Amino acid sequence: MKIQEKYSLKNLNTFGVDVSAKYFAEVKDVDDLKYAIEFAKINHFEILFLGGGSNILFTEDFGGLVIKLNLKGISEEFLNENEVLVTAKAGENWHEFVQFCLSENYGGLENLSLIPGNVGTSPMQNIGAYGTEIKDTFVKCKVLNIQTLEIEEFNKEECGFGYRDSIFKGEVRGKCVILEVTFKLSTKNHQIKTEYGAIKNELDKLGIENPTIQDVSRAVISIRQSKLPDPQILGNAGSFFKNPTIPLQQFTEVQNSYPQMPNYPNGEMVKIPAGWLIEQCGWKGKQVGNVASHELQALVIVNKTGNATGKEIYDFSTMIIESVKDKFGIGLEREVNIV
Repeated sequence: MKIQEKYSLKNLNTFGVDVSAKYFAEVKDVDDLKYAIEFAKINHFEILFLGGGSNILFTEDFGGLVIKLNLKGISEEFLNENEVLVTAKAGENWHEFVQFCLSENYGGLENLSLIPGNVGTSPMQNIGAYGTEIKDTFVKCKVLNIQTLEIEEFNKEECGFGYRDSIFKGEVRGKCVILEVTFKLSTKNHQIKTEYGAIKNELDKLGIENPTIQDVSRAVISIRQSKLPDPQILGNAGSFFKNPTIPLQQFTEVQNSYPQMPNYPNGEMVKIPAGWLIEQCGWKGKQVGNVASHELQALVIVNKTGNATGKEIYDFSTMIIESVKDKFGIGLEREVNIV
């Protein structure tokens, strides 16, 4: 393993922001990872762990050590005739991992097809789409304690999963790094989820009445490709904001002025689609300088010209937050990690 200086991160973040790291190391096993961490400790460098670079916005050069996690490998352990534990190392590409599971007819992750990023970052924000979240199939993950350099394990309860949230974004943030993740998937009696979003409509278009998990995956991929820009072509980090959840009383007050507002009640709270709020404020397709809100999905901020700085993108997101707050009295929270 080589530790490099003044390393460009432009091709390692899906926004394509042109920034660099003072020091950079790509690690392929735990020993390399421990060495890189020790190097940072001895020299008192801040550490940033980088996976697929799909949920991060660099607003400036990073003055410490960026560690690119490239740990690879997938293993399986059959529990019974209908359940299998599948473990993937942190550096495995998430979509490729999902496709591997589908090729083996393992069910449970098909609704999470085509989500960008790597396996190691998936538990951090409890990634989810089309009625499915990581926590639904998550069993455990192994992590490296940055202070002690000992390997530890977290089960599902210990991870404290919430909406786009986990313990890894809270109390243990910066204290450990995920090495591998284990999921419990089905091998025969799959639970097909087609009721959320446009999946059923997409299956109807394809003339599929009794979908397989592979059919659901194809439908999800088709929907995502029709709505979301390819980061390889147009720099973006997918959904930039979380869907806000507000108290029922507040929702009722806002709904009086906007009766057409889509909503998803959950007890005393109501989730509102952030994309709808942003679109109502006139941001869909709007461009300011090098940055724009995508013309097909207002929730996605794009590096329109390819020359946007991280600060430009951040400032653009701030303008959106302020306009939604002014119009609806609802606060938006960034889903993307800001560095």
